Amino acid sequence: MLDYYDRDANTLDIRSNGMYPSGVLSNLCSNAFRLDGVLCNSMEGFLQSLKHQDPNKQRQICQLKGGNARKRSVSSWQTDQIVWWREQAIDRQSNDYQRLLRRAYQALFDQNERFRAALMATRGTTLTHTSGETDPFKTILTASELCQMLTEIRDNYDKRDKQIVSKKRIFKDSDGQLYELVPLPEDYHLTPNDEIINCKEQ
Repeated sequence: MLDYYDRDANTLDIRSNGMYPSGVLSNLCSNAFRLDGVLCNSMEGFLQSLKHQDPNKQRQICQLKGGNARKRSVSSWQTDQIVWWREQAIDRQSNDYQRLLRRAYQALFDQNERFRAALMATRGTTLTHTSGETDPFKTILTASELCQMLTEIRDNYDKRDKQIVSKKRIFKDSDGQLYELVPLPEDYHLTPNDEIINCKEQ
């Protein structure tokens, strides 16, 4: 395993032979997840399956891990720039395709604890993928698409964690209590029992 973290530039190059967390973030890593009910044993399996129209072949490729999935790559899709997911044709250059990619990576992040921990370990670091292809007409996923999606998922998760809210009762009627959600001050913390604690006093 090689260290692909550049301390001077504060960048992490995503590579299959990279030290943690670099290698775990590689599409070739055996990170399992499900998308639309289809089991994918690696992101590489999912990506390579998009090049095949036959749904049975697609499912088989989805279940392959890294290196074996890459061996199923074909270039025939490049002619018309059409890829496939669950028997639906998708233009590689379309917004629909970008949404499919984002759904896949979000599913991986949400379902796979190892991948999620590796991505969150890169907080504050710029992600790169120097071994990746740059031409979207020649590859199913460019380096910039990969890094942008992972960065957005990571940063959105951080933002979600910081949106802590407290409960403020505004009135009570015979049906019970109604609450208005308001932002919790920065110096305070909400416990699982809905108790508000001043962090500075702890």
